Amino acid sequence: MERLDRLSSLIQRKFLNETFRRHFCVVLACIVVGGSIVKEFSPLPDTYLSNKRNFLNVYFVKFSWAWTFFLLLPFITLTNYILTQSSTEVLRRLMSLFVGTVIWFICTKFFMFIENVTGSCYTSQLISDIKQPADKRECMLKGGTWHGFDISGHSFLLPYCVLIILEETVVIHNLRLDGHWKKTIINALFVALGLLSLIWVWMLFCTAIYFHDFWQKIIGAGFGILGWFVTYKYWYVRTFSPGLPPASANRRLKQKNYSN
Repeated sequence: MERLDRLSSLIQRKFLNETFRRHFCVVLACIVVGGSIVKEFSPLPDTYLSNKRNFLNVYFVKFSWAWTFFLLLPFITLTNYILTQSSTEVLRRLMSLFVGTVIWFICTKFFMFIENVTGSCYTSQLISDIKQPADKRECMLKGGTWHGFDISGHSFLLPYCVLIILEETVVIHNLRLDGHWKKTIINALFVALGLLSLIWVWMLFCTAIYFHDFWQKIIGAGFGILGWFVTYKYWYVRTFSPGLPPASANRRLKQKNYSN
């Protein structure tokens, strides 16, 4: 357990300081832009990670919101209850995961809509006389290939997940844990979220250098960063919202009082 505690402390020092959190959205944007430029002007040779069937892509990135959701769910529940001692406040804060799910669903459906309205189905000579399919799904069922403007879902969701994890895990700074089991569980969840964030950042880099076109990735990342900004930096600071994590809310209140 000592190793778990040390690893948790290391992640807190390196990745949860205020400067890192404030500017990490810029780092993520630079990863997408820089990697996309490399792909456009100096493509890298194919590797295992350029194959869409690689292990991390199939078992992690494809389910990135599910991984993020089901690790944050117990973390938010435990840490927020310890800090507030209020079931109502915990339920309120858990609404942030519901909001995140809604944003993920709406953006994903919007990206699919854009790909359908901008695309066409290209088929082999054997089925060239078949009526033009209405959308990507119908095209693929008939053995064709759909070409449309495919906004990168990975470039949207991976930055969004990382930024949400950074926002929600900052509460660990304020925890004073007296029970051994509480400390072990929370540290284990925190370390798991930290490692998951590293996977998301690495796979975002791989997406930038290997997949999609330049603007497909830029627009996707823009949606992810905008979704985080509108919720955590604008909406959640207001009364009728899921609210900010307790540590962030306390810090904003102190800053407001100091400025007054």
